[in-house]
Amino acid sequence: MSARSDLAHIPAVQTVMRALSEDCLVPTVWLKTGVRDVLAEVRQSVKAGAAMPSWEEILLRCKARAEELTRPHLRPVINATGIMVHTNLGRSPLPEAMMEHLAAVATGYSTLEYRLDEGVRGSRHEHVQDLLADLVGAPAAMVVNNNAAAVLIALTTMASGREVIVSRGELVEIGGSFRIPEVMALSGARLVEVGATNKTHLYDYERAITAETALLLKVHQSNFRQLGFVDSVSRHDLVVLGRRHKIPVMEDLGSGVLLPITIDSYSEPCVQEVVGAGVDITTFSGDKLLGGPQAGLVVGKKEWIDRMKKNPLARAVRVDKMTLAVLELVLRWYREDRGRDLPLWRMIYMPLESIFSRAQSFADALRNLCPDVVVEVEADWSEVGGGSMPGARLQTYVVSVELPPSMLQWAEQALRSAPVAVIVRVNRGRLLLDLRTVFEHQEIPLAQTLADVLMRVSNG
Repeated sequence: MSARSDLAHIPAVQTVMRALSEDCLVPTVWLKTGVRDVLAEVRQSVKAGAAMPSWEEILLRCKARAEELTRPHLRPVINATGIMVHTNLGRSPLPEAMMEHLAAVATGYSTLEYRLDEGVRGSRHEHVQDLLADLVGAPAAMVVNNNAAAVLIALTTMASGREVIVSRGELVEIGGSFRIPEVMALSGARLVEVGATNKTHLYDYERAITAETALLLKVHQSNFRQLGFVDSVSRHDLVVLGRRHKIPVMEDLGSGVLLPITIDSYSEPCVQEVVGAGVDITTFSGDKLLGGPQAGLVVGKKEWIDRMKKNPLARAVRVDKMTLAVLELVLRWYREDRGRDLPLWRMIYMPLESIFSRAQSFADALRNLCPDVVVEVEADWSEVGGGSMPGARLQTYVVSVELPPSMLQWAEQALRSAPVAVIVRVNRGRLLLDLRTVFEHQEIPLAQTLADVLMRVSNG
């Protein structure tokens, strides 16, 4: 049969919809979209020379597509990669204990910009500014929707139309081709690069200072490291230089952390020590090592924070009620010395013996479900991720599943496409699952999903 003849036999949209209407309980809008999409694909494949699929296959494909369309596009996954702050998977998970408060704020009305004691309009800044400032020892604080916005509003407020001095070794890209020089250009500030990529000295900054200098900027290398013949100026020396010339100093920490942390000999500066060193403005993220929601946190001198709040850009980058609801609770946990109870910190400090025990139990369960599959427990490494502490690794144990090379990619894709989507690592010809980033209540659905995929592999 010719391609032209096959094209004539492609069923009409309404014909397929009528055939599916009895046993496909999908809203009409999604059913119609799914059928149209599949029939368009069939038409293209037939034109390209492919065989015409059977009526039954068309119905199955249309039903599957329609059901897929009913699912929310943003949906939960099981992160079995061992990467704790996984940017692509939503960064830091939030505590379930906070969800009741979040739901109450999100599904009803709240005091977002209202003062109950006075019965007048308030400011959304009031919910976390004092709590955050107190935590880090800063005179003032404000919150915007992410750290890039925090850097942008700080530069716009402090240096628009004037010069900002920064080391060439700190002109970082913070992700998605979003680079410090581009942020600076957007702010209206003029970039003045000093030093070399690998070495910058205090005199490099001092020689570059002019009457047009508005700011000395230090950018923490949170998502990369320089090794070897390298040197940089300490924040203390930069602050002393700034005070001598009456120029404010700003530091972008990128990630930012409120608890001391050292992993594999790598450490991160605490926000408190940066503020304590006299830095005028410090910016950092809410959803990386802080373990909270996406937000950009700005702390420092009150005169600058007040100006930022009055900047017209503040409205464009402000946070919503849901972010504020969760961020306040996260900061309260830190204030109550409960920061290590946040999911991210529980993962970081999860005892190695606990990970080994869970991996052994999971491997045993998987062997019982799939006796023909080779399942082992092996030593491996977990990563912090999210552009935080690059090179730092935590010893872990992974569940290793050996598969035929021809089936490995198919199995990994099948896990991603499952109703309970699972993201794993593939290395050395095996599927690797690190339970450090898998919550205990996810272990049963993880085992069931994995077993289902492995059985399909075994059956060819």
